[in-house]
Amino acid sequence: MSQHKYTGTGVAITTPFTDDNKIDFEALENHIEFLLRNGINYLIVLGTTGESVTMSEEEQLSVVNYIIKTVNKRVLIIVGIGGNNTSAVIEKIKKTDFTNIDGILSVAPYYNKPSQEGLYQHYKAISDVCPVSIIVYNVPGRTGVNIKAETTLRLANDFDNIVAIKEASGDIIQAMHIVKNKPKDFIVLSGEDALTLPLIAIGVRGVISVVANAYPKEFSSMVQYALNNDTNSASELHYKLLNTIENLFVDGNPAGIKANLEILTICKNNLRLPLTQVRNSTYNRLKELSSKI
Repeated sequence: MSQHKYTGTGVAITTPFTDDNKIDFEALENHIEFLLRNGINYLIVLGTTGESVTMSEEEQLSVVNYIIKTVNKRVLIIVGIGGNNTSAVIEKIKKTDFTNIDGILSVAPYYNKPSQEGLYQHYKAISDVCPVSIIVYNVPGRTGVNIKAETTLRLANDFDNIVAIKEASGDIIQAMHIVKNKPKDFIVLSGEDALTLPLIAIGVRGVISVVANAYPKEFSSMVQYALNNDTNSASELHYKLLNTIENLFVDGNPAGIKANLEILTICKNNLRLPLTQVRNSTYNRLKELSSKI
């Protein structure tokens, strides 16, 4: 598999909702076209930012199918399929029609805190049944368990369809160990927007981004400059977006990015419980920052 498949900027796309809490397909289409016009490389559907856990299976399927139809093979599409019940994840993979789906993003099992061997066996079981490429998602701040570098490298070496990791541990030394010792075609991706520039400097090849929902041109340009070793241009855009990135997560994700998307008139600032809108102070700060980008 080409090592360039998931380089650049992937966007963990939001799911817009109407005022009566239904999926807003018109806003979703407008958002997709906005992202594609502004240089993003691929889309991640049904991730945390997409509020997938608040959606029924029927809704999830309708969103995936709508995005596939709208994108029409213009960029790669990755679907979030993960969980803390390995057998349930396997069954979902078996039931999924992967036509025009390029890969899955599979989060580490959360809440039940498996051992490193448990994590390895979980992804081994997924690898055995998954017909498309797999991006492992390490986000210990949400899952309560860290996929250590040794486990990531073991997965990368043992399974051809485990092709990348979204590394959101915040541990740059851990990322260094993965980059240093990984197989040639295995890709390490940033899972944190604010750390993307320094991570690319150590050999990370791209990002799965939240802020790029609102600022795809600026953020994807930053990533491309960094990959091309144009540090000055990349740094300029990085610092232009840094305060916004920090404020997006003050009241949680995707509350911050939904507020920012409303400020930019891309979709309404509607979320499903247990998520709620950002505080007025955060909203006003994001609005102020938006006027400077």
